[in-house]
Amino acid sequence: MNNDKGEFRNVILAFGGNAIIRKDQSADIHTQFANTRQVLSGVVDLVARGAQLVIVHGNGPQVGHELIRSHSAAREVPPLPLGVLVADTEGGMGYMIQQCLQNVLWRHHLKKSVATILTQVICDRNDPRLKEPTKPVGRFYSKEEAEFLMRVQGWTMREDAGRGWRLVVPSPKPIGIVEHEVIRLLLTTGVIVIAGGGGGIPIVIEEDGTYEGLDVVVDKDFTASLIGRSVGADTMIIATDIDRVAINYHTPQVRYLDRVTLSEIERYLEEGHFPPGSMGPKIEASVEFLRNGGRSVIITSPDRIREAVRGEAGTVIVRANS
Repeated sequence: MNNDKGEFRNVILAFGGNAIIRKDQSADIHTQFANTRQVLSGVVDLVARGAQLVIVHGNGPQVGHELIRSHSAAREVPPLPLGVLVADTEGGMGYMIQQCLQNVLWRHHLKKSVATILTQVICDRNDPRLKEPTKPVGRFYSKEEAEFLMRVQGWTMREDAGRGWRLVVPSPKPIGIVEHEVIRLLLTTGVIVIAGGGGGIPIVIEEDGTYEGLDVVVDKDFTASLIGRSVGADTMIIATDIDRVAINYHTPQVRYLDRVTLSEIERYLEEGHFPPGSMGPKIEASVEFLRNGGRSVIITSPDRIREAVRGEAGTVIVRANS
């Protein structure tokens, strides 16, 4: 196998929750299903080529909606912690993605089983990120509402780009996948697996070896990279809101990257071309994937996955020149 020449064997596909709930669109479930079908249309080529496939999705808008529901109904039913809401969205969105993919494959006469795995993601209890809330989730609040919630609920809240105040929570790096053996087993039997949804359900391992949930969120691109490494994937596809990666972005010297090596992208990362709040985590996850056995990473928009798989779109990052 040499996926630099357009061949694919073991593939991790990661796309964000914003690909399902898009800006300036209704967030109703019918629109989410329609957007999911559109994203998954680009998967057909991979399946037709015989690729073993794991899909990892984000859940930013969706878990935000669940937080609103939980807090709004707090007088009627006990609110749910964030970790449980991540699990809820992983199951609900997994069902949506699973059914949409089954239907897309059926229409293309491709007989493949699809399974969603609720995935627990292990975090290091000593990760300093656990003490540094940085990830905004949920709805926007006024300054007065935020001050009340910080005082009464003990939330950490920050102003978000002039749009209002939001709850911010820690986002630790994942270090292990509890269900990685199950995912690997399903792949070996030809099943398409949906796993690590929303970055996975964050947990820590207690001193006695038991698991305990965390009220944090994990970046889905880091989880996708980790799952890819744990199952021996050779290619990771990151579908985001840009067609190609660029350096010197928002400047007259902007340059879009079609094909770049690992050493080159690491240099661009070190030079500060990829901010932490946007492309930074995606590039860092790509570097980790390639440094730990992956052969290539493709970054493109959800609508151009099919073209990118054919080598006609996107940015390709490879371990070395060939």
